[in-house]
Parts: sequence; structure tokens; C-alpha cells
Amino acid sequence: MVEKSSEEDEGSARRVLAGELRRLREASGRSLAQLADEINYDRTYLHRLETGERLSKLPVMEALDRVYGTGELLVRLWKLARLDAFKDKYREFMKLEAKATILHSYAITVPGLLQTEDFATFSLSSSPTPIAPEELEESVAARLGRQELLQRDRPAHVRVILDESALRRPVPDPKIWHDQLVRISEAAEAQHMTIQVLPFAAGVHSLMGGSLWLLWAADGSAVAYLEGNKSGELLEEPADVERYRLSYDQLRDAALSPPDSAVFIRQLVEDSRP
Repeated sequence: MVEKSSEEDEGSARRVLAGELRRLREASGRSLAQLADEINYDRTYLHRLETGERLSKLPVMEALDRVYGTGELLVRLWKLARLDAFKDKYREFMKLEAKATILHSYAITVPGLLQTEDFATFSLSSSPTPIAPEELEESVAARLGRQELLQRDRPAHVRVILDESALRRPVPDPKIWHDQLVRISEAAEAQHMTIQVLPFAAGVHSLMGGSLWLLWAADGSAVAYLEGNKSGELLEEPADVERYRLSYDQLRDAALSPPDSAVFIRQLVEDSRP
């Protein structure tokens, strides 16, 4: 990993956000204690946001925008700053995902867009390499931040084909797993979301071994993103995107219909009750 110079660090979106948080608070005449009481967040936590030691969650930025009357300034800065929590190879994909109007995905694990906070925490902490609590908190916040595109005034339309294996591999805590299945089941009912299950009976297919995202922007341009266990590849050439779109269409045809998928998932929810 290439170390950032102090100059680059000072110019990062994360540092800009931290500086703006402190400037706004001081300009408003509030102490950290007063602000903590006003928005019901811990004083130490708010201090760490102002020093850049922590990356907040979206609701914190929304609350601070309301307090300071800054429209969506802090939310916009946060969207840029959270990219710092992703490795370089994912950042361009994150930028494109945030702007996409249509997203199609095939996933062999529960995708970040559908994860609950508890599931994301377990998933990110299950690495053989120990992860510091501060780093884990930041990684969870960054992953859940991706779900912002589902909460916009005009949310992106998302179609997810979930491999059955993603729904058959629980975490050890029954409640966390049950809540995660509930989250997926509820998402399947959203107007802008379509979820299909690819059953084991569909057999061998061309996308085995990894996950796929197809993203379309408002201008009609499209990209494909392939993600393995420890790698990712962004494809922008039209011929490459078309090839993976055809593979995706074949999987969609082999998957359970959206209504049948919803029934399948609801049964898993019932079977998983602690």
C-alpha cells in the first residue's frame, strides 16, 4: 500500500469534512457538549469526527446539516469522504455506483446494499486477520453508506439475482441471520427493487466463482464490475459489457420469478426464527 503524504492527507475529502464540521460548530457558538446534547450523539464521538479519526454514518451528517442549516453540504462531503475507506481498486466503482440509475447484480453472498448493520459487522470482522474496533466501525459505516442510493428521492432501480448459497450460509447468531433474511424479504417488496433467487437446481453457469454488477448511468452508458474474493475488475469497453449482460440475462431466465423468489425467501425467514 502506498502511504499518503501529509499534503495529500490534508487535501483529502475526509480532512475537508472534518475541518468543515469543526468550523461550523465553532461558528455556531456551540461547544462539543452542547452539540452532543442537541443531536444526542456522544461528545467524544463528535470530537473524533472533527479530527478525522472517525467516519460517521449518514444519519449523523443529516442531523448536523439540519442543526447548522447547511442543506446537504455535509452529506455531500460525507459521500466523498467515505470513499477513503475503500481500497483504490474499488473507488471508481463506488463513484459509478453512486451515479447509476439502473443496477443489475448477481451475488454469491449477501451484497452490501442489502446487509443489516449487525450482519455487516460480523462479515467484516470474520477475517482471519484481527481488525481493530475503530477500523471495523469505519468499514461498516462505509459499507452501509452504499445503501444511500436506495434512499434517494428518485432511487436507482436495482435487480439482484441472489445465488441460493447466499441464503443458505447463516452466521452463528440466529437472530442476526433471521434479521438479515427479513431485510432481504422486505427489500424484495420495494417498488424500485427486484430480487430473484438462482436455485442450486439451475446448475453450472458462466458466472460461477464471483459476483457481477452491471451499472447504467442516466446518459445510457454502462459498465460491468466483476468481484472475486480478493479482487475486482472494472470493464468499460462496450463489447465486454455486452458479453456480461448476455450472461446475466441467461441467469435471470434460469432464476425463480420475482413472486416465486419472494415466497422462497419468506419461507427461509419463517424457518430461521430463533
